[in-house]
Amino acid sequence: MAKRLFDLVAASLGLLLLSPLFLAVAIAIRRSSPGPVFFRQQRVGRGGVPFSMFKFRTMRPDAERVGGQLTVGADPRITPIGHTLRRYKLDEFPQLINVVLGDMSLVGPRPEVPRYVALYDERQRRVLDVRPGITDPASIAYRDENALLANAEDPEATYVDEVMPAKLDINLAYLERRSLLSDIGVILQTLMAVVRR
Repeated sequence: MAKRLFDLVAASLGLLLLSPLFLAVAIAIRRSSPGPVFFRQQRVGRGGVPFSMFKFRTMRPDAERVGGQLTVGADPRITPIGHTLRRYKLDEFPQLINVVLGDMSLVGPRPEVPRYVALYDERQRRVLDVRPGITDPASIAYRDENALLANAEDPEATYVDEVMPAKLDINLAYLERRSLLSDIGVILQTLMAVVRR
């Protein structure tokens, strides 16, 4: 209850304070390329229930049709402004809307697309017992995941066989000891990692 109240208050305040930034980003996206400002993608939430996750659009509108769901390196589908938004994680800010709606939490295992969740074993599926988050310890540990996959011979296989299981292990360990205080710590670590970029 305390976690949900914290999420709701913090996300609502964040949306209010960041509204000028949202407007500036929206204008930049519309000027950068044709298409909508927001990108909505189906992810798997708590209890295995799918939901639409919001992001600022950083790729061409038909990106998923002409390429895979995995974005690697200097993907040509990424728009000019999209590179900047991704670098500083600004594309993730609209997920504050998902937090207010109750689909997500500020901190929790990052939600995956259905095709990857289908590969989880019984132990790994325990991450679905809680609301997914905007950030988590695994996101901090793998903040350079894009560059890691770009250097892989087979990015898809590397993600499925190495990166995804490692991230799930990190998040399962987080679930064993999580608290409101540890969540605040993860938020601060995330902000520091973004600022360092």
